[in-house]
Amino acid sequence: METEKLNINQWAEEDRPREKLMTLGAEALSNAELLAILIGSGSTKETAVELMKRVLNDCHNNLNSLGKMSIRELCAYNGIGEAKAITILAACELGKRRAREKAEERQQLSSPTLIYNYMHPRMQDLDTEEAWLLLMNQNYKLLKAERLSHGGITETAVDVRIIIKEALLHNATVIAFCHNHPSGNIRPSADDDRLTQRIKKACDIMRIHLLDHVIVTDGNYYSYHEKGRL
Repeated sequence: METEKLNINQWAEEDRPREKLMTLGAEALSNAELLAILIGSGSTKETAVELMKRVLNDCHNNLNSLGKMSIRELCAYNGIGEAKAITILAACELGKRRAREKAEERQQLSSPTLIYNYMHPRMQDLDTEEAWLLLMNQNYKLLKAERLSHGGITETAVDVRIIIKEALLHNATVIAFCHNHPSGNIRPSADDDRLTQRIKKACDIMRIHLLDHVIVTDGNYYSYHEKGRL
């Protein structure tokens, strides 16, 4: 007679690792809880978490040992079939591959020259103006580059509230604002000056450091920071 399985949705709320991951993040879960999410269900005798605790205990709570188990060995546990065994081993293999890969290096943008070198390839062939926001951490490492507007940079075209919102959402403590002048003229306009001051005031209120406003042309740039205007 086939053993009835207890689905994750039938568990007591405090035992649901999916909800725990959503509210607290993956790092708050134990290895058994993470593996339980993968297999989805245990049996009437034990939940998926309890099952994976038992499997891990037999592996001396070592994920490397778990990854060396065979499908046949995993299927010996009541509640683990071939599909679940394959899922567990696939997850272990992904973990090994991730450990071998080098962490992605974040771009360092601490100077107007570095900002220009980063933005120039993205802007050199544009025939209309674009505004970009560069979100950075306290070490001036790039967290995200986001295009804010296309086709004219004015106080109305760029919403300063969006700039602050994006900085807060990505935990950025430093930002830089960039836009291009397709005409090749690097001199800032009156609109550029007004927008820069509005961004600066908003950043000061929210304790975000506005590193620079860089105007990019094909082969040159204008930096408000270098000109002492920030």
